[in-house]
Amino acid sequence: MAIAKESTMVTEKCCHPASFGKKLMVTLLGVLLVYGIVLVGALIRNNLQQFFFIGKAPRMERTIVVNGMGKVSGNNDIAVTTIGFSNTDKDVAKAQSDNKKVMDQIASELKKLGVADKDLQSNYTIFPDYNYTQDKGQQLLGYRVSNELTIKIRDLSKIPQILSLPGQFGATEVSGLNFTIDDPENLKVEARAKAVDDAKNKAVYLAQKLGVSLGSVVSYNEYEGGTPVYQPMMVKSMDLGVGGAAATGPDSVSGGSNDVVMNVSVTYEIFP
Repeated sequence: MAIAKESTMVTEKCCHPASFGKKLMVTLLGVLLVYGIVLVGALIRNNLQQFFFIGKAPRMERTIVVNGMGKVSGNNDIAVTTIGFSNTDKDVAKAQSDNKKVMDQIASELKKLGVADKDLQSNYTIFPDYNYTQDKGQQLLGYRVSNELTIKIRDLSKIPQILSLPGQFGATEVSGLNFTIDDPENLKVEARAKAVDDAKNKAVYLAQKLGVSLGSVVSYNEYEGGTPVYQPMMVKSMDLGVGGAAATGPDSVSGGSNDVVMNVSVTYEIFP
């Protein structure tokens, strides 16, 4: 009985709440002490770094900026023109019907010549047409219908036939021809490569003259530039059929060429 009683007393002492709380407190104090030591060490290190930089100017980045230009010429492969018809009538429905008749004939002929729907863009407007006189003031003449068809011509050999259409069907408005390159992206790639080479050659030359070594590229910028160069449209004869004359187009048309220009600005790092 004495042994059992003594064992019970030992167990109660080991598991007493006061003893457990004391151990927990000691553990927490130890953790806080470690964190405190780390914090003090970090503060000392930062203060030392600041001390070493006191009175010293910040390190300046050594760079050189050069510009390059690349130009590639390409033949214009499409032409753009506009054919339109405008008419006025007091009956707006009749004005629309008359206008549609002319423009439908032109559109039909364009399709026969191989012009796709995606290369046709229409601009259609209707508005009141007034006339003003001092005696009668403002008078409504009717309703004016205007329909313009912008045409992208991919087969340049069809230009004379297309320019003959207004005279054949009574269209009243024809614009000149604008030539351009349909897809200049390949030319841009080539022009960009030339511009980068031009900038690099300049950088190497300047580095040699300045007695420094050329490092890596720090920044790069580019933009398109240059003025398109068009060869004038060559026309031997042209008659749109105005005043009852027979409708004929130009005998020959030359699309000319266009320059694609890329400009670059490159910043290089340099070393003494």
